[in-house]
Amino acid sequence: MDSEETPVLREAESHHLQITKTARYWTLGDATRAEEVWFVLHGYKQLARRFLRRFETIDDGRRLIVAPEALSRFYIGQEAGRHGPTSAVGATWMTREDRHAEIEDYIGYLDRLAERVSGATGKQLPTTVLGFSQGVATATRWVTMGSILPERLILWGDVTPPDLALERAAEALSGIDLVLVRGDQDAALSPRLVEDDRERLHGAGINVRTVNYPGGHDIDEATLASLVRGG
Repeated sequence: MDSEETPVLREAESHHLQITKTARYWTLGDATRAEEVWFVLHGYKQLARRFLRRFETIDDGRRLIVAPEALSRFYIGQEAGRHGPTSAVGATWMTREDRHAEIEDYIGYLDRLAERVSGATGKQLPTTVLGFSQGVATATRWVTMGSILPERLILWGDVTPPDLALERAAEALSGIDLVLVRGDQDAALSPRLVEDDRERLHGAGINVRTVNYPGGHDIDEATLASLVRGG
């Protein structure tokens, strides 16, 4: 080889391989006695079991409450040294890295979970999907792109994903009671961001209603109770 010849550097190629992964979910209520189903999707750094505790007040024997856990877990503590048995763990639905594959993965997972729940109840029950914080984007994408057909979609504490395909969303959300829940002291949401989101949805012909409460970035018990009553 000519000593002056520059070697050609090949670029790394990205590949994907579908694998089997075990997902975890938690439930409150008796599937055989339930009259309705709620799927509640946690936020960033949360775990499903702890998130589910916020819904214990509506576990009255009439509903099955299902809390799926995001597929990616990580240590959330900042302590130095090795993580151990007392280190806090959280989960995330996705990151920006390889995001399209992660979105497809969690939509497939949630669709399979809904099928399992339907089999456990033995019948098709009225269904509510609730997404909190990061779970808002997950819930929106699931209802828009997955096979779930809920009567109601509650988006609590965040705006819809900016890359939402609005035409597809308008078709999928037609006939669904879409509820945006906002705390007036929620530091994660600016009034401008909230208003832009509402205008974007209305501009696409998506009907929404907004429920406000005096509180911050959390599941407010009184507001949750009013939503159970149909508020």
